[in-house]
Amino acid sequence: MAENQRTPQECLLAWSEDYKIRSGHRPLAYIHSYGCQQNVSDGEKIKGSLSKIGYDFTDNTDEAQLILLNTCAVRENAEDRVFGNIGGMKHLKEKNRELVIGVCGCMAQQKHIADKIKDAYRQVDLVFGTFAYNDLYAMLWEVISKRIRIFNLSENSFEISEDFLQLRDDKIRAFIPIMYGCNNFCTYCIVPYVRGRERSRRPEAVINEVKALVDRGYKEITLLGQNVNSYSYGFPALLRKLNEIPGNFRIRFMSSHPKDATEELIDTIIECEKVCTHLHLPVQAGSDRILKAMNRRYTTADYLKIIEYARSKDPDFSFTTDLIVGFPGETYEEFCMTKELIKKVKYDNIYSFVYSRRKGTRAAEMEDNISDKQKGLWLRELLLEQREITSEWLGRFVGKTVTILAEGEGRTAPDYITGKTDENIIVEVKADKKYIGEFIKVRITKAMNWALEGELENNL
Repeated sequence: MAENQRTPQECLLAWSEDYKIRSGHRPLAYIHSYGCQQNVSDGEKIKGSLSKIGYDFTDNTDEAQLILLNTCAVRENAEDRVFGNIGGMKHLKEKNRELVIGVCGCMAQQKHIADKIKDAYRQVDLVFGTFAYNDLYAMLWEVISKRIRIFNLSENSFEISEDFLQLRDDKIRAFIPIMYGCNNFCTYCIVPYVRGRERSRRPEAVINEVKALVDRGYKEITLLGQNVNSYSYGFPALLRKLNEIPGNFRIRFMSSHPKDATEELIDTIIECEKVCTHLHLPVQAGSDRILKAMNRRYTTADYLKIIEYARSKDPDFSFTTDLIVGFPGETYEEFCMTKELIKKVKYDNIYSFVYSRRKGTRAAEMEDNISDKQKGLWLRELLLEQREITSEWLGRFVGKTVTILAEGEGRTAPDYITGKTDENIIVEVKADKKYIGEFIKVRITKAMNWALEGELENNL
């Protein structure tokens, strides 16, 4: 068949076979995903696509024929790491002129980023955003066959394709996107601009994927969405259907937007034995004025209602949250409201960050008169407050027996393994490594400011 009659996928497969004949091995790809679990899932799909055209994979950039950085745009330090890594790859291109270096994902979707790469990082051959994954074969073949640079910043929301192969790095836990994009437009957040508007997968597609993973032995399924509560086909209903799937596994999800977190959601979590009794509910700030400036569309009173409802049903119900410190215009008094909020809620953990200005968002145009040094001091103050809360609040588990999914080697000592409870709390336990990948029962003996410690139940 003439080359112009073959699809890009067929051309790439023929190229990889020729490469194997010439070099004695299949071409190797180095794929690195930054940021959130959604990016991890995207990276696994990219690996699946590349495996279909003959690529194997490596963790060593020196031996790769394709380097692809799957990027995050949520915070500035993530972008800085990517630029640092790209700059460090210039010597690889000088040693191997056939090497293809690519940048994709959320960061690459932004025009000013793509322009910077085009002008200042000539070693990069391929840049494409979050809407161009379906064009990967065509773009890659253009770069390889014509030795040209490709920049694809398409902004057309693609139809969700279920025809994909996902090469998962973890054989115990799996991330499953149930929707893509975001409609909320929080003033600090770049995600709606780089991921587009909300698009939901059909329930039957999600259910079939979970069934297949459970059949393959996966023990933990995490459903992903920028706001899973906006899932078009009803999120509590989806959880109940997944809970009916036979097998020994558990279900997590993230993230939930507080404005859409309902009593129905809490009831579903508590009533479904496979759904973990943990809710990651990003509050972002403890001041109603700041929440309004963030366009969060709830008040602290609204937020606390869902906390109180959950704890009325289950006093041990676990909450974690995201917090932004130093949002433009925030005063120290308003920051102290955030400290008061975490005392009221008693989070098991918080994920707190200094505000990061994102070009193209409304908050980037707001006056910001708080110094970076001051923001750093506030962040430290918040973390110290949470450390005390965690140390005390985790004490509720001491003396109880919990079930954990053993995930790997522990930090406490070489003969310890680690895992998490349904409440998403880390547990360290002295036990044989043969239990890794299994559910085990642990009697909790000690609470620390970052984890629990326990003893293996004798009935194992």
